[in-house]
Amino acid sequence: MKLTEIYQNKGRQVVSFEIFPPKKDEELLHIDDTLSILAECRPDFISVTFGAGGSANNNKTIEIARKIKEKYHIEPVVHLTGMCYDKQEIDGFARAIADAGIENIMALRGDANPNAAPKGVFTHASDLIAYLKEHYDFCISGACYPEIHPDSKDRVSEMQNLKKKVDAGAQVLLSQLFFDNEVFYRFREDCRIAGIDVPVTPGIMPVTKGAQIKRMVELCGATLPERYERIIHRFEDNPDALFDAGMAYCVSQIIDLLANGTDGVHIYTMNNTRIAGTICESVKNIIR
Repeated sequence: MKLTEIYQNKGRQVVSFEIFPPKKDEELLHIDDTLSILAECRPDFISVTFGAGGSANNNKTIEIARKIKEKYHIEPVVHLTGMCYDKQEIDGFARAIADAGIENIMALRGDANPNAAPKGVFTHASDLIAYLKEHYDFCISGACYPEIHPDSKDRVSEMQNLKKKVDAGAQVLLSQLFFDNEVFYRFREDCRIAGIDVPVTPGIMPVTKGAQIKRMVELCGATLPERYERIIHRFEDNPDALFDAGMAYCVSQIIDLLANGTDGVHIYTMNNTRIAGTICESVKNIIR
């Protein structure tokens, strides 16, 4: 089932997860432990981040996505980056994804890779989206940034570039993480003003470790509300307390987003089943 059908037919807000392929082969053997717990939460779909390297025939992302669909009967979304690939290589990935029975791709520019130079073909995510829409029958989703992509010069250019993604064929948008819901509400209104009428789903990451919080802020440029900074300052020397406080903050974010009519929530699990299970147990009566 395509994401557009999921958003149109569910009659309720959509809940989804994101996982990443383990870096070590032996860890891949335990991916079922993660997926089985996530499946118990009954998500509408699970996205799998792109495992760079290798060929289309042995890509971990596609392997895991196939398992999600065939064994757990949950719709997978395969991330696909374009920066370091040419058209022939993207065609190889697209055919492998289609052969696996997968209908959904999240098309991304991707980050610079020290082991692979940019090919100069898919310079922007919109380039990859347009190519996939022209040549294949996938439902394409794209990324969006409530607090502006680090490479954008200002909010106007950010919204112009996001509109290019949608005009190129992106049918669903999943957001980068943020910690202040008001930031997302302003962004959602900006999308409406820009004529972006596809589902815009907020991405939420439960951050339960002090170092993890600092790393996420540095990577994506997310700002920390004063009340979150107080939580970190108060509990950063007590890991168990910080975990509980971080989870409580995350759950309160999700409840507020759902209460304010978002299309759903997309939860970045970091492959941590304890986090996913805690969230689903806390909001199960709200989302179902």
